[in-house]
Formats: sequence, structure tokens, C-alpha cells
Amino acid sequence: MAWLIVGLVLFLGVHSVSIVSPQGRQVLAGRMGEGGFKGLYSLVSFVGLALMVWGYGLARQAPVVVYAPPTGMRHAALLLMLPVFVLLLAAYLPGRIQRAAKHPMLLSVKLWATAHLLANGTLADVLLFGGFLAWAVADRISVKRRAAVGLARPAPALPGSAANDAIALVLGLGTYALFVFWAHGWLFGVWPLG
Repeated sequence: MAWLIVGLVLFLGVHSVSIVSPQGRQVLAGRMGEGGFKGLYSLVSFVGLALMVWGYGLARQAPVVVYAPPTGMRHAALLLMLPVFVLLLAAYLPGRIQRAAKHPMLLSVKLWATAHLLANGTLADVLLFGGFLAWAVADRISVKRRAAVGLARPAPALPGSAANDAIALVLGLGTYALFVFWAHGWLFGVWPLG
């Protein structure tokens, strides 16, 4: 469990610089240089992700049950996961989906984490998915506050299009199907459909 926690602290910690200090990213990039900051950010993120994956795998070998979700929650999780990949892609493909969601990446993380908390009840699940859910909520609040005082980083001004929405929808739903029927079981050893 310790490696999972260390991985979460590293990964979510480095992704929380702007939450803790609205000008933190600019200050660190100014001190280290943009390239140095991005390099360190990437390195800490990668190490955190690797430790999270490894720690979660170790924790699953001796699970500590916190709660036992009813079987029906797996169906609710499958339904809640439906827009996750669409939103994830829409974060990078400007269009109506992106405008309507405002922050599709954060919404995607919140839905992903909530779905997994509904279907899983071990301590490792609560730490991993609960940690990501708490981070996404805190980041969304932080984004609103930074925007209110003019400290929000400007989003890339790419033109939006209906084609981007179609790409996000088709590829997102295709990725969802791929995960449900094959990739989730292959990657994590858990088959969402039983």
C-alpha cells in the first residue's frame, strides 16, 4: 500500500502545483526555465504513475475490504463510464462537446473515478480512485478561482468544429467498447462484463 500512496502523492502532487499556488507553475517555470520545468514535471509524473500502478497491483494481492458494493453498481459504473473517453478526447478536439463540458478532462476524471468507486470497495480502490476524484474536484474549483482573478492559463485557440465532435464521439465510444470487451481485462485482469 505504501508504494501506491507514494505514487499518488508524486503524481497528484505535481499535478496540484496550480491548485496550491495559482502562480506556482509560472514561478517554477521562471526559475527553472520552461524546458527544465516541463522535464521535471514529466519525470515526477512518470515515476508517480509507475509507482501507482505497481503499488496498486501489490495492494490487490492482499485486498482490505472497506465496503462491498452491490452487484448492480457494476452496471451503474458501466453506464457512468460511457462518456469518459468521449470527454477525454473532446479535451483535445475543440467543438460543442468541449464548450458544453467546459473542462472535459476534469469531468472525465471525475466520472472515471466515481464509476470505479461505485464498483470497487477495497482500500486500494478507495485510495486510488478517491484520490483522483478529490484531486479533480479540487482542480475544478481552483480553475474557477484562477479564472475569476485572471490567473487561468489560456486554452489553445484552436477552431472548433462538428468534425471534432464526431471524431471524439466515434473514437471515444469505440475506445469504450474496446476497454469493456477486451483491454480492461487484458490490462488489469478485471473483466467489466464478468
